[in-house]
Amino acid sequence: MKIPGRVWLGTVLIVVSLLALPFALAYAGTAWVRIANFAILYVLLALGLNIVVGFAGLLDLGYIAFYAVGAYAYALLASPHFNLHLPFWVALLIGAAVAALFGLLLGAPTLKLRGDYLAIVTLGFGEIIRIFLNNLSRPVNLTNGPQGIAGIDPFRIGPVDFSKSEKLLGVDFSGPLKYYYLLLAVTVGVIVVNVRLQDSRIGRAWEAIREDEVAARAMGINTRNLKLLAFAMGASFGGLAGGMFSAIQGFISPESFVLVESIMVVSMVVLGGMGNIWGVILGALLLSFVPEFLRYGVGWVNEHSPLKLPDPEILRMLIFGIALVLVMLYRPAGLLPSAVRRRS
Repeated sequence: MKIPGRVWLGTVLIVVSLLALPFALAYAGTAWVRIANFAILYVLLALGLNIVVGFAGLLDLGYIAFYAVGAYAYALLASPHFNLHLPFWVALLIGAAVAALFGLLLGAPTLKLRGDYLAIVTLGFGEIIRIFLNNLSRPVNLTNGPQGIAGIDPFRIGPVDFSKSEKLLGVDFSGPLKYYYLLLAVTVGVIVVNVRLQDSRIGRAWEAIREDEVAARAMGINTRNLKLLAFAMGASFGGLAGGMFSAIQGFISPESFVLVESIMVVSMVVLGGMGNIWGVILGALLLSFVPEFLRYGVGWVNEHSPLKLPDPEILRMLIFGIALVLVMLYRPAGLLPSAVRRRS
């Protein structure tokens, strides 16, 4: 099939824009590059949750637990805590595998639950993981409790240390800048996997389960195994994002994995459009960048005018709530709904 020229042109423009974006952001400050990095992490989380919620139709309110599992797995394998310093890619893959295992542990006892009951169980699972991380410092100090784990190894590829600034071809590449390109490459890989999954027999089976599980079972689909696969695949992406978060931050604690973070990721999927990969990406980027633009805008207004606006952090959840209510009223399937939801 011949691809139209405008598609190639659009692809080239998007690639060039993504490659140039961190340099443009760096002019406004390194903080904006870090914000972009965290936005990409949220994209990874939203894509992982979209497999569970969007593809398979399984409501998961404790998804941040897999993020935490991946983050702590990487931290324990690449930090002075146990004096283990495995190569970053080994620790990252182990973290993703451990998160997938936890996805199976969550999925196995909840196979017969649906709707509100499944939401309550997954919510409890997320809180259990956070409480465990807070308390597994006695009798064996596994997680260092609420003090968290520090000194986590950054990514290193040969002589290149992603936490340090370096010059390449006369251009300064800061740590956040290098992490941006690494995160971008990983995200592109995850998007490719998601697209291939959606168009595969497994993706169509998940869609059938989402629309009518009884009918799917009657057509010979093994709903049990496919639900477990959805939980494991979604959790592995969350664990991958968690490992990268550990390396970027160099420090993690249970406070980074609270319930609000789970609600945030669910909001990204719902806002963008459940089941639509590009909609989910849009939702993640909007809910990552808009609060920062709002914070910057309010700060500028308070500094340059007599008008004193309240701190946007105070109004953050209120704004999110109003936005979600408006979306549910006027775009119930999300900003970019999937083709199936658009038809229905």
